[in-house]
Amino acid sequence: MDTNEDNLISIQGLKVYYPSGGGLFSAAKTVKAVDGVSLDIKKGETLGLVGESGCGKSTLGKAILRLTEPTGGKVFYNGKDLAHLPKSAMREQRKHLQMIFQDPYASLNPRMTVGQIIGEPIRTFGLAKGSTQSRVQELMETVGLSRRFIKRYPHEFSGGQRQRIGIARALAVDPEFIVADEPISALDVSIQAQIMNLMEHLQAEKNLTYLFISHDLRAVRHLSDRVAVMYLGKIVELADGKEIYRDPLMPYTKALISAVPVPDPEIEAKRERVILKGDVPSPINPPSGCHFHTRCAFAIDACRSTVPQLVEVKPRHFSACIRILPQHPDIEQNAREGLGALAQTSGK
Repeated sequence: MDTNEDNLISIQGLKVYYPSGGGLFSAAKTVKAVDGVSLDIKKGETLGLVGESGCGKSTLGKAILRLTEPTGGKVFYNGKDLAHLPKSAMREQRKHLQMIFQDPYASLNPRMTVGQIIGEPIRTFGLAKGSTQSRVQELMETVGLSRRFIKRYPHEFSGGQRQRIGIARALAVDPEFIVADEPISALDVSIQAQIMNLMEHLQAEKNLTYLFISHDLRAVRHLSDRVAVMYLGKIVELADGKEIYRDPLMPYTKALISAVPVPDPEIEAKRERVILKGDVPSPINPPSGCHFHTRCAFAIDACRSTVPQLVEVKPRHFSACIRILPQHPDIEQNAREGLGALAQTSGK
């Protein structure tokens, strides 16, 4: 990963492990929700994070903000390692780092009015230069809500309006970095477009940096400057947004992208889908070697024992697959053959 001044967030070997209690005749095991992730997020960009449910996307986002405590690794923001800051010092950083949650209803206190919900972080950090109510009304208008709604409760709003409230609450402390955890997945399609357009507008206006977590690859393609693909707690591919959709290298990425429908019916009819076998393995007992080998049509024997590293295969395009870039002399020929087979699935 790059280490330069353009990076707002730099994640190094981040781990989140959970103990899983054993039974009477079985030993306790460990769930590796996030397993040694290294990733940089540049100032002003949107980094999309995609993957199937249960791959660790949300846990990674929460671990960056210390909403979930990391087991190991480092998270640098403005030269400070957030993962090891004392809680008192971390609290001061929270006004720079905010989160938009997936469920716009569950994340809002039903006993608080909209004004109280949006105003709470302003009061908590003592940021009100004048009237808190005036600041709240200004934020409501910023996200497309009428200031007349300031005394209403969350249940009086639609799902899209509630998500706008969540966005206004995140903006209340003028953050620099926002983790958007599946912010549109609970919304109707027409409302999803409105929220994405709002996020784009706010980013341009306030120079925000986003980690946009989603399983909707169409939304990720629309919003993201770069895209990271996650599988069983590890990043398996990382590239510029247009590049990863045009030329995915990792077989898992190919399968995800092939599932996205194409608007042109003629192209859609001719397009070849990459069908994944089986379900995502349990993070309690992941497969050896490359975690994806149990579902990969291109797996070879070496995939069962070799743990692939995320390496730069092409400029700014990283992939974790030994059949794309050989990492050991005795699998070099198999890797060359694999590269040809994988290229054929892209229609090259």
